[in-house]
Amino acid sequence: MKELVKAFQLAKEEGFSHCVYLDCTGIELKEEVRSMCAAGLCGQYGRNWSCPPVCGSLDACRAQTARYRRGILVQTVGDLEDNLDYEGMKAAEERHKTAFRKLAERLRAYWPGMLALGAGCCTVCNTCTCPDEECRFPKKRLSSMEAYGIVVSELCRKNHMDYYYGPDKVSYTSCYLLD
Repeated sequence: MKELVKAFQLAKEEGFSHCVYLDCTGIELKEEVRSMCAAGLCGQYGRNWSCPPVCGSLDACRAQTARYRRGILVQTVGDLEDNLDYEGMKAAEERHKTAFRKLAERLRAYWPGMLALGAGCCTVCNTCTCPDEECRFPKKRLSSMEAYGIVVSELCRKNHMDYYYGPDKVSYTSCYLLD
């Protein structure tokens, strides 16, 4: 746990609202989440290198996450004018994704083999080359927790982090598996 103090400090510096210890042994990857991806709910299935099915099978994702025992769970909470405040939601999402990418770069200096799983699809490029060309930045590409089959609200609950903060709030959650 001592080693994670640096990760917590860096997360705070990047401006995350919350950061908690993540017990990676409790991470469950579920086919039901992947089924939502396949149903095309977000429109990225087969169209983004960080999303299913091209990000790897659920078994491959399980093998990858099984190598980790600890990490951190980070969250950005944003205020909304009301529950239809799309601009507020997008602003909070952008703050989260920017902080997530910056923290991923910083953590790699301490944990070069870490696995960073974000909120939503990879947005390193404005337009993903998938499936027509290779990924422009494979070392910067970041998959989402959902792409790996994680029920984010469940993982938050298991690790003592709130997921819902009320009707005029929005939260975005990501994790870094560090071992």
